[in-house]
Amino acid sequence: MALRRIQVIDSHTGGEPTRVVIAGGPDLGLGSMAERRERFRERHDEFRSAVVNEPRGSDVLVGALLCEPVDPGCVAGVIFFNNVGYLNMCGHGTIGVAMTLAHLGRIGPGTHRLETPVGVVACEYGGGNALTVENVASYRHAASVTVDVEGVGPITGDVAWGGNWFFLVGEHGQELELVNVERLTDFTWRIREALTRHGVTGADGQEIDHIELFGPPDDPRAHSRNFVLCPGKAYDRSPCGTGTSAKLACLFSDGKLQEGEVWRQESIVGSIFEGSVRREGDRIIPRVTGSAYVNGEATLLVDDADPFRMGIRR
Repeated sequence: MALRRIQVIDSHTGGEPTRVVIAGGPDLGLGSMAERRERFRERHDEFRSAVVNEPRGSDVLVGALLCEPVDPGCVAGVIFFNNVGYLNMCGHGTIGVAMTLAHLGRIGPGTHRLETPVGVVACEYGGGNALTVENVASYRHAASVTVDVEGVGPITGDVAWGGNWFFLVGEHGQELELVNVERLTDFTWRIREALTRHGVTGADGQEIDHIELFGPPDDPRAHSRNFVLCPGKAYDRSPCGTGTSAKLACLFSDGKLQEGEVWRQESIVGSIFEGSVRREGDRIIPRVTGSAYVNGEATLLVDDADPFRMGIRR
């Protein structure tokens, strides 16, 4: 019996899980994280499925493959993936990766840089479970875009970049409560389908694969509550780091958030990220603070005799 072993460390950031592959991953060769991600996609997609899909994983699980960085000033490179494909960047996942590196003794208190497929991000770690990510530059691509959503009617939102592409909706008539996740999932999936149907995209025709609804918070400390639909039709249990970054960029552009001012974003499960922005020339650089907890160390076994050894793929 041939067994392949994959070592992983699991964590959650604000309730959203991250599974970091620390050994047993594919050899992606040299080049940037974007180039290596394409090799991952083209040559080793079964590995992605094996790590995050059922029967070992679940739709909500986000995977992170640690890689040797190109820039020697970075502590690691990372490629994020989920149940249906690959992510440009992942905010909650970056916090989870940094906490995993701290758990392994590979970083201590201080500022550490990570390479992602869309650029270098910085992680400010002070010990404990809280950590601040300084994300890639974020911006609003298009304001007040209206699409006709099947079974719903016209919905208006902003198209914004926060490391992934988002459609941000403030007026939607939905109650953002955990008991409503099935209805919210259907509602946001209809919005995503409408964006595709009407040809609404991010820059250079890139797909908008995250839909984010905003509403009043339950926690009096927070400024807003959100529901975020991720690319594989799972909802984000955390307040979403890249989604919060996109929101911060829009707020700053509208003059509703000043440089250094704190915005607290509450998730559908009640966890909170604290966000702020700083200016770097014409660019808006978001900073997102959240907490992560390592909750598992495991060796995944891939048995050649198992018909579902590479996961159940869609």
